[in-house]
Amino acid sequence: MDLIPKPDQVVSATGNVAHKLLYGGLADLRPMPRVLIEDGQLREVYHYRPDPAVPEKGEPVLLVTPLAAPATCFDLRRGCSLVEHFVGEGRPTYLVEYGQVSFKDRNLGMEHWITEVVPTAIREVSQHSGGRPVHVVGWSLGGIFAALTLANDADLPVASLTVVGSPFDLSKVPLIAPLRPLLNLRVPGGLRPVTRAYQALGGAPQPLVRWAFQLSAFQKLVTKPLAVVQNLDDADFLAQVEAVDRFTSNMIAYPGRSFGQLYHRMYRGNALLSGRFLLDTGDGEQEVDLATIEVPVLVFAGANDGIAPVAAVKPLVDLLTGAEEVQFEIVPGGHLGMLTGRAARATTWQVLDEWVDRWSTPRPLAGGADAPAPERSAAPRADRIGSNPVRRYGSSSSRGL
Repeated sequence: MDLIPKPDQVVSATGNVAHKLLYGGLADLRPMPRVLIEDGQLREVYHYRPDPAVPEKGEPVLLVTPLAAPATCFDLRRGCSLVEHFVGEGRPTYLVEYGQVSFKDRNLGMEHWITEVVPTAIREVSQHSGGRPVHVVGWSLGGIFAALTLANDADLPVASLTVVGSPFDLSKVPLIAPLRPLLNLRVPGGLRPVTRAYQALGGAPQPLVRWAFQLSAFQKLVTKPLAVVQNLDDADFLAQVEAVDRFTSNMIAYPGRSFGQLYHRMYRGNALLSGRFLLDTGDGEQEVDLATIEVPVLVFAGANDGIAPVAAVKPLVDLLTGAEEVQFEIVPGGHLGMLTGRAARATTWQVLDEWVDRWSTPRPLAGGADAPAPERSAAPRADRIGSNPVRRYGSSSSRGL
């Protein structure tokens, strides 16, 4: 809205405020319809109902949520929902989420997700879709879980992997760098204060997780009231703010042992930067190596991401030495915005569509003939990574939401 609002801006702002007061908000927060197809301990696998008016297209896509974040990260609101987009394109779309984490889950480590939850979800989705290979898309810690899952089990029916906003060099995360001296601080008795706290609480409680996510976008949090006032005439902007607020308020707790592994191995030890990670299998430790991933991998970094900045995400590219192809893309937005912000509709989602189409195998046509195989680049791997300047979006072109 201009400093001196135009008449049409005043009318729009008045209508938006009235709508919010009368109906409680502007955002269409209806979730996309879905059906539970498999569940287990902290594991729920859903199939989103296809649009009967849209022909089915390509192989199934499995969305992998991170710990502590609600599944609305992929289905934020109508008009800014990656799920809605995929369903509208005719893609068979699935999701794995984990439900509410409680104190009784405190002994579950990251191995539960890497060796049980994610691989089971991949197999179930493949079976449910007629035995087809699955395009796995993981956001944030979900992307890390997905990558470690594929490194641990090369026999999973996976067509491609997409990692969105997942940091593999934690030393480059600005939120952690100032806290690093505190992470190594010890108190009498030998334990560190953080260790004592999460052991006593059984993990990271929901209010702390929500506060940490908000802190990562502290500047936006401070300037949010002014931004809302300046955009009172923009219903889409206000709807996005409402949807992000709902997402943040529904953060989930971390299980104690999983949080301990994240804290000691990743935050303090920066273990992912080596490309190798130790899993506790119950019979001892087993090392997984990201270099063993053979499927093609698409890596996204957000230009304004405070949780997983470009410098923290990009090292994954050099770790995937065994992948058939690696494509690295910098897209507009912060940690959530790059996935499901308003700008993502014309950037991240477009690249994802092209990627899934490219790495989908042909399916039989009527009469028994095969559909033409998607075109795949034969250029040297080094020339393909980050080689498209049109998609290397800078901070100046990123929108806040």
